[in-house]
Amino acid sequence: MTIQLMEGQFSANEAIDFITKMVQIKIKFLEDKINAHASEEGIKMRESRIKQLQKELFEVRNFIDAITKGVKVNAMISID
Repeated sequence: MTIQLMEGQFSANEAIDFITKMVQIKIKFLEDKINAHASEEGIKMRESRIKQLQKELFEVRNFIDAITKGVKVNAMISID
């Protein structure tokens, strides 16, 4: 089963806004898990994932900022 969240051509600002909000939601989810589960291993794993997401978001923003025309975005959730 899949959920199509976004598909099509968007301005750079629209694409950055959408992607940023989706990453922020995932980071908030991980932060809530850190607060709920205090095992050191779980905390380290989630903190590492948060840092990775922040780095990837920074890279995506830079990539999109360099594009002068619209951006094609395809965001889908696939559930197996």
